[in-house]
Amino acid sequence: MDSTITIQRLDPGNTRPLEVVQAASLVSVVGQSASIPSWKVQSSSKTDNDVSKLSSSSLNTSSWYTIGTHGTLMASLLSNKVYTETDLFYSTNLEKVDYSQFQVPWFYRSEFSLGSPGAGSHSQLKTNGISSRADIFLNGKQVATKDVQAGAYAGLTYDVSGAVTAGLNTVLVKVYPTDYNRDFALGFVDWNPDPPDNGTGIWRDIEIKQTGPVSLSIPRVVTTLGGQVTVRLDVQSLEENGVQGEVVCKVLDPQGKELGQPRAELNIGGKAQQTVSLTLAVADPQVWWPKQWGSQPLYSTTCTTSTNSGLSDTTPSINFGIRTVTSKLNTHNDTIFSINGHPFQVLGAGYTSDIFLRFDMAKLTTQFQYMLAMGLNTLRLEGKQEHPALYALADSLGLMVLAGWECCDKWEGWTYNDEGSGVKWTTPDYTIANNSMRHEAEMMQHHPSMLAFLVGSDFWPDDRATEVYVDALKAFDWDVPIIASASQRGYPALLGNGGMKMDGPYDWVPPNYWYGDQLGAAFGFGSELGSGVGTPELESLNKFLSPTDLEDLWKTPNKGLYHMSTNVSSFHTREIYNDAVWKRYGAPASLSDYLLKAQMADYEATRAQYEAYTSRWNAERPATGLIYWMLNSAWPSLHWSLFDYYLRPAGSFYGVSIAGRLEHVLYDYQEKTVYLINRSLAASGPRKIDITLLSLAGTVLHKSTVHASTQPNTSILVRTTLTSAIDAIRDVSLLRLVLSSDENTTLSSNTYWLSAQPDLLDWNNSTWYTTPLTSYANFTSLGNMSAATVVAVSSSTGPPGKNQIALENKSSVPAVFIRLALVDEKGDHVLPVNWTDNYVTLWPGEKMQIGVEYGNGGYNNNNNNNNNKGVKVQFEGRNVEAGSVDLGPGGRE
Repeated sequence: MDSTITIQRLDPGNTRPLEVVQAASLVSVVGQSASIPSWKVQSSSKTDNDVSKLSSSSLNTSSWYTIGTHGTLMASLLSNKVYTETDLFYSTNLEKVDYSQFQVPWFYRSEFSLGSPGAGSHSQLKTNGISSRADIFLNGKQVATKDVQAGAYAGLTYDVSGAVTAGLNTVLVKVYPTDYNRDFALGFVDWNPDPPDNGTGIWRDIEIKQTGPVSLSIPRVVTTLGGQVTVRLDVQSLEENGVQGEVVCKVLDPQGKELGQPRAELNIGGKAQQTVSLTLAVADPQVWWPKQWGSQPLYSTTCTTSTNSGLSDTTPSINFGIRTVTSKLNTHNDTIFSINGHPFQVLGAGYTSDIFLRFDMAKLTTQFQYMLAMGLNTLRLEGKQEHPALYALADSLGLMVLAGWECCDKWEGWTYNDEGSGVKWTTPDYTIANNSMRHEAEMMQHHPSMLAFLVGSDFWPDDRATEVYVDALKAFDWDVPIIASASQRGYPALLGNGGMKMDGPYDWVPPNYWYGDQLGAAFGFGSELGSGVGTPELESLNKFLSPTDLEDLWKTPNKGLYHMSTNVSSFHTREIYNDAVWKRYGAPASLSDYLLKAQMADYEATRAQYEAYTSRWNAERPATGLIYWMLNSAWPSLHWSLFDYYLRPAGSFYGVSIAGRLEHVLYDYQEKTVYLINRSLAASGPRKIDITLLSLAGTVLHKSTVHASTQPNTSILVRTTLTSAIDAIRDVSLLRLVLSSDENTTLSSNTYWLSAQPDLLDWNNSTWYTTPLTSYANFTSLGNMSAATVVAVSSSTGPPGKNQIALENKSSVPAVFIRLALVDEKGDHVLPVNWTDNYVTLWPGEKMQIGVEYGNGGYNNNNNNNNNKGVKVQFEGRNVEAGSVDLGPGGRE
């Protein structure tokens, strides 16, 4: 490969260098591909708009912004310190950004060098994601117009052989302002404020590739559990005359051993395309499983094509897994998935990209690890398809991906969309949809983590768009289900009923809601639903709320809040949520009191939602899937997340973590019964369930033991009833369920707080986002409990970053809802962090071991410069005064 070219630009008098640019050498031989390594970015309002001048090697770009391989306009300005995230996200500061600067086109410019092409070679420029329209020029020659390069997901390949030169080349991309209602973009609906630039810019890499007379697509792989592996790819002739040759694909097993090199002959006409299919039989195949069910062995393949003149093209190595994914509609028209022949209950959450479409692999890794820690198995991408690295990470960790297009903007501009969002489609839009679907299908197809693609979200696509989508997916050998939409509003004849419901809720509902028989309760497949919780802890709130904002949280509970949904949304206030907190837990006496009550409310809300769905896995009408709304947030938010923007887990996280255990025992709030949950494919046999009901004063009100037998992948109603014991509660009591194996190994421990006064739902007055109550449970006695004395001891359990905390309740009363936090020497929280349990309750005299691990995710919150050095664990609870314990030697790095 040729060396990098150094360009020195001088002032008009040729006496002083104004700019020194390194034009990276990208490709020099056939078969090579590389991403544009960096860009200069500037507004058209500050540049000459003459393409020839902007493409000139003498252009001085020293005043332009510099970014890496990709970045939206706002991401570019953040990267260049025009704005800082800390300031931008604080209070209402985002409103102060000048939105008008993004109402004109902007230019992305890069210089790179190429080796001498050689006879018979071709150069290609490949886009992967530009939002949402762009003109593209190479060395001043137009490669594409904004009518062709249109759609944020429309990755296209252009033959630029006639435009490139050996040596220095300049690529110029003119991006046009994105309009969510008119362009196929990446919008956020009411999840958070729109980014000022509407996500405009090059948000995925642009690649330069060099080939011989024929080029190869990314391989697609279809497998069977019996070990048949079929590799398919498209071979494109780039010459006017036909070419002959062959394609060879080398396949490696997960240990790197070569399994074979199937090959096929080529005979392609001029400028034509041929699809090649190569098959290999794998003996003793290693099957890929979701994390909770097994291991994730990944095979790989690399393909090459040669002609009489030699090597013509090489594909990147791609990983794939041997697995099958199917779906069907049961008798209730609910979708049920199966993986490798086993019915698969989806327990997942909705993922969002960063508000400025920044992509941080270390942060994503932590988010996915958090999902596994909660016991989740699936993430839904509603129009947030992200980068190839997301799917590769899901493959390696064993998380399933439910991908699809987004709602509420141009993507659903249908005449029957009674919400009126999105300009109606015209003929050119179907071309953009086709280009978008083909690119995403090619990127995703070989990943074993793919569960399905939803071609609609709130509304189904019209018949023409459905045919476009299905044809594109089939053209790329899509081997997992295609779902019409995430709702029951309708469906196209080609795909039929999508088998998913979108009946809410999105705002707070009580725990017993989920055990009902209406709307979002635990039956069927809930494609997006949740109780609107996700309150950050104070340590996070202080990063993005002003003192006045913090006071508003607990002093003006019905006020519209900037860090909720937008001011035209039904979720701009915490009124429904706060009404429940005030009535169930009592009016808060302070901010800290409010936040503790909020964490208790969040914990019981998410636990009940996931537990109800797992309890109904084998019901007459099974609960086949649940996607919590949402997993994470695009920016610092006050709701709709299972961990906050700064990766701090709180009540909602640990409520899910309890419910998500592979083997678990839970309480049905409606029937006052107990369910034994087994989400594994292997565990079986006798189990013991210890049941204790305790008063807040520490008096045992009920104690019993039940024996049951568990089976893989089942939910079993245990033959016991707690009705008489629960009905005897006079105020507030604590219910504990402990599941043990036959060897008396504790598998799960679960503590509830129950009120003599139940939550009563008014189903008849339900809205699309919540169900009101006529009466609330009363937990105010929790605030009047006697104080409990808790002591903690720390011990190291291995390498630095791994400790055990032993908690002991020295009192005669229970110690309720103890929250633990890991801090550094300055008292700042260490993140990310993984606790084996948190927000725990101790019985009188009880000891409990809790593990903490940190420093392994590779991500350090950008507002914490502590290098993840844990020094101390702080703890406090509902009736436990704040305390702390120093970590042992294992706690320091």
